[in-house]
Amino acid sequence: MFAELAGIAAAQRGLYPVLPGAELRAAARDAVGVLDLAAADVRVERTWTDGDLHGEELSWSVGFGPRTHAYLLKPRDADGPLPGVVALHCHAGMKYAGKEKIADGPEPPSPEVRRLRAQIYGGRAFAGALARRGFVVLAHDVFGWGSRRFPLETAEGPSGAARGDAPDAPLSEADRYDLAAREHEHVVAKHCAVLGTSFTGVVAGEDLAAAAYLRSRPDVGAVGCAGLSGGGLRAALLGAFDPDMRAVVVAAMASSYRDMLGGHVERHTWLLWPPGLPRLGDYPDLMAARAPEPLMVQYAMRDELFPETGMRRAHAIIGERYRDAPGAYEAVFADVPHSFDVPMQERAFDWLAAQLPRP
Repeated sequence: MFAELAGIAAAQRGLYPVLPGAELRAAARDAVGVLDLAAADVRVERTWTDGDLHGEELSWSVGFGPRTHAYLLKPRDADGPLPGVVALHCHAGMKYAGKEKIADGPEPPSPEVRRLRAQIYGGRAFAGALARRGFVVLAHDVFGWGSRRFPLETAEGPSGAARGDAPDAPLSEADRYDLAAREHEHVVAKHCAVLGTSFTGVVAGEDLAAAAYLRSRPDVGAVGCAGLSGGGLRAALLGAFDPDMRAVVVAAMASSYRDMLGGHVERHTWLLWPPGLPRLGDYPDLMAARAPEPLMVQYAMRDELFPETGMRRAHAIIGERYRDAPGAYEAVFADVPHSFDVPMQERAFDWLAAQLPRP
């Protein structure tokens, strides 16, 4: 059925045109409904040291909802401005935690976070490892995650329980929240649509605000971004919508839209499906709309969330848009499942160091 519908839609609506990069970025920003937000009233909530790292917990307001909390990590003995990286946490079906998935604060990570890191991050918090390489790294919560999450009773409803099978053992508050959030993401997306934006547009607006804040700091030079999975999607959007984003790493989050029909669409967050984008281009077109600015895409070739045909097509689309900028696009094909493991992280760190030299 969907294959037949795709043919009709393509004939009537003109799916996946090839627009010039600047035109695509502007049109996509409008179609997605990206909000113009700013990190206002920034506060340093606390500071700490972790061996050779200095850490700050920051908070700010984007104008609605609870204050955003973020971890900022940098070398303890930093002297002068350092390149900055916005480290973007993944989706992973875990919304109780945000920044903690990829960055350590002064408290040890929760069992749930440790479990997730072991599954997809090679067991480590990559933001701290990156900071130790000589970067100022900002990891912030975003709309729906961590400090920006909804009250649990709102997600669970009056019955006090999310829909789904009843567990055999009592769930932690974190697991209860994640179960409820999974069942209600479509409700969040619908509310955003009613307000003239999209779930994607709200998240992208908050990420743009965080990147602008990081650039405003006197201890930060050029800024890039990096993320896995949903964080990779957020990195791709920052690369498309932020003209001052100097280098972008997208890990395990690249496929053509057209190849995901028939078994892969339903596996993904609403963030990947902003309204109107297919009439402007395919998802890899938007990823590569920043050409000729530097872009690294890491393809996890045993990724269960994306078909290999879609990853190969994404690589071809991106390569075509970068044909006049040799060396600016780096593709990494890793024989791994959906993950950003330590070798992939180290490859990304080396590349970021080359693209974002210390002033």
